[in-house]
Amino acid sequence: MKQICVVGVGYVGLVTAACFADLGNRVTALDVNEERVANLKKGIMPIYEPGLDELVKRNVKAGRITFTTSYTEALKGAEYAFIAVGTPSGSDGSADLQYVAAAATSIAKNMTAPLVLINKSTVPIGTGDWVADIVKGAQPKPIDFAVVSCPEFLREGSAIGDFMSPHRTVIGSLDREAANKVAHLHLPLRAPIVITDLRTAEMIKYASNAFLATKISFINELADLCERVGADVKEVAAGMGYDARIGRHFLDAGLGWGGSCFPKDVEALAFMAKEKGLDPKILNSVMEVNYDRRKEAVKSVETMLGGTLKGKTIGLLGLAFKPNTDDMRDAPAIDISAELIEAGAKVRAYDPVAMHVARPILPAVEMFDEPYKLADGCDALMVITEWNEFKQLDLEKVKGLLKSPVIYDGRNIYEPGRMKDMGFTYRAIGR
Repeated sequence: MKQICVVGVGYVGLVTAACFADLGNRVTALDVNEERVANLKKGIMPIYEPGLDELVKRNVKAGRITFTTSYTEALKGAEYAFIAVGTPSGSDGSADLQYVAAAATSIAKNMTAPLVLINKSTVPIGTGDWVADIVKGAQPKPIDFAVVSCPEFLREGSAIGDFMSPHRTVIGSLDREAANKVAHLHLPLRAPIVITDLRTAEMIKYASNAFLATKISFINELADLCERVGADVKEVAAGMGYDARIGRHFLDAGLGWGGSCFPKDVEALAFMAKEKGLDPKILNSVMEVNYDRRKEAVKSVETMLGGTLKGKTIGLLGLAFKPNTDDMRDAPAIDISAELIEAGAKVRAYDPVAMHVARPILPAVEMFDEPYKLADGCDALMVITEWNEFKQLDLEKVKGLLKSPVIYDGRNIYEPGRMKDMGFTYRAIGR
């Protein structure tokens, strides 16, 4: 049993803490947000993630995980300290490292024994060296420590499975002994372990996310061409995906990517390239294609409704940036709602889990507690998030509730032929 401190109890930190506890370690999870920690002590999760509630409660009951706001308490006896705090985008596209700096400073001031500091947050290249300097400067007296980069590769909605069955574990450090200790901590996961230097490990994380975002933007640009030439992008993606050099994952045409990782990581990587005097043409295009999807979706609905959205009521099926999460960060629904309202439309929405998060973000959007109430009286529906329950809607009932049988399928969850046979004015993406 290892003694672990995890700083930050957001998506990455809480999943990391709960999973390491479930592997038999003693974990103290720390957050400076007193309300969040108080709620966790009551069993109230700060985020929606399938399976996380049960995992946390099981390990709390077993005494393997506790929550605190005190660095002194969290670091007592700790051998490892994971930094898993937010690194949001700054106004210029750079990663905001204020929370990383605060965590490193507090760890330095409160550590009482040798410690391995592990950056789990996605941080710019060179941050590991910077963190080491912060710790050295903030220590009241010199205590041995090492800094290791161990980037996370968790997908919201499947984060626990991704942690427990990773494709690989990436570990970067200038201290080989510390790297080996972190590798040993991850051995129970039985996944390939890549040990490299700090900066290469940090780059692997950014490069991975940027490449996946590129695949999505590529298939979306291809979808536009498919529509023009009469091809079906779903069949194209399937045919491409059989090639092991390409793979099927992240080739689903739709409204593009959002969430907490891809937007800020692609932007941050482009910012780093510019800082070094490079012109990141591909990265800039990946971002441009992605955000154009949202405007094009609204233009399509406008065309489907005869060229105007003024006075029309549009219902959004889904708000979260992807299914199985309540995360609204950079969700397509935000920009699409704004575009619709600017064009004179009234906007309604329903999401199975994200409406409590969405309400303060989208105050002008009327929220409904189930999809049929949402559809009643709408001029058109837009599928924004591919929740499974939308795939099984009673479409005949939906058709009867709509003012006009118009559906824009931003996630390609329905079959165009069937929708046409049912009498819908229907448009998918690239089909």
